[in-house]
Amino acid sequence: MLDTGNTAFVLIATALVLLMTPGLGFFYGGMVRGRNVLNTLMLSFVTLAVVGVQWVLIGYSLAFAPGQGAWAPWIGSLKWLGLQGVGLAPEPSYAASIPHLAYVVFQGTFAIITPALISGAVVERMHFRAYAVFTALWATFVYAPIAHWVWGQGGWLKGLGALDFAGGTVVHVAAGFSALVAAAVVGSRSRPSPVVSQGYQVPFVLLGAALLWFGWFGFNGGSALEANGIAALAVTTTNTAAAAGALSWMLLEGWRERKVTVVGGASGAVAGLVAITPAAGFVSPLAAIAIGAVSAVACAYAVEWNRRRLKIDDSLDSFSVHGVGGIVGALLTGVFASKALNPAGADGLLAGHVGLLGIQLVAVLAVAAYAALATFVLLKALDRVMRLRVAETIEAEGLDMHHHGGRLGTAQLPPTEWATPGQERAL
Repeated sequence: MLDTGNTAFVLIATALVLLMTPGLGFFYGGMVRGRNVLNTLMLSFVTLAVVGVQWVLIGYSLAFAPGQGAWAPWIGSLKWLGLQGVGLAPEPSYAASIPHLAYVVFQGTFAIITPALISGAVVERMHFRAYAVFTALWATFVYAPIAHWVWGQGGWLKGLGALDFAGGTVVHVAAGFSALVAAAVVGSRSRPSPVVSQGYQVPFVLLGAALLWFGWFGFNGGSALEANGIAALAVTTTNTAAAAGALSWMLLEGWRERKVTVVGGASGAVAGLVAITPAAGFVSPLAAIAIGAVSAVACAYAVEWNRRRLKIDDSLDSFSVHGVGGIVGALLTGVFASKALNPAGADGLLAGHVGLLGIQLVAVLAVAAYAALATFVLLKALDRVMRLRVAETIEAEGLDMHHHGGRLGTAQLPPTEWATPGQERAL
């Protein structure tokens, strides 16, 4: 039966999750060189447009429509293509007290932010047009099948008993491993630079992290799909893990470097948020402290390992934070989950059931392998029809001016005021 309170709750959560995508743009934009800030912001913003349309046309149906025959565990059907047959009545198989359309748009905000996470691995050298096309392809051929596996009717990982409250595997493991592959395929920047640690755009990092933290209450809390105790649990564990993650990264940084950076504190909060995502509605606040703290430490060391050993130019550490954080969160869900807190979940290792940890490991491995392989195929195919990366001269001069007609701190004159082509004035 339709419940207006639950409907209002999910619609508010939808707005919060949507805000996370421009928030991610600021988080990433504050860590690139000044000549690429606008482009980095636009890589997140364009996903709002591209996936916003793709989700209605085909994405939602492939992810959540009941599958057919032997394909049912792997991919949804075209039953809801263009949202045909999706209306104001609830769809009991997913959410029995809100309109089906409310569920569609809520899930759509997840589909939007997930490919945007990948952009952090390829900033400062990937062609904007190629990224936009890749986003549409990735949302269709990578995100939709994985979402069906974990959350869709008849999905094989759902049937196996894998727990993913709000997207630890579907969102973060998938995006993290895809980011690593994308960075490798696109190639390193011609003149790689370390993540910016000072400068006028670094406040963007803190602003972005704050918007992400704020929006994550909708991301995790809204995944209860009702304004109930599970939603309250998810919001509490979300805030707790974020705080524990930020504190752990800052303590580690202070101990090792004798200083605490803005980027470090913000990254720790995001690492905690990533890790609590699969567990939010299944674990206690005390468990959330452990999950957030462990994730922050693991992600911090993953950043160092990638730069010193793996040496793939994952520009803004998308894999190290989202991929590694998603793995930590998914596995620790198998340790700390408790049916005493959420009867719809399962008991984990600490409750005497080692099987859940094994199931979570299977889910991580399956999602990571498929996302990595499919991303490699998509990028290689796309590279045959359009250039993935910009020319060296454009990379050296910055993508902002060449792709977006301006730079941070400058604006183009209106056409009637143009004196010479390309003339600019300072803001």
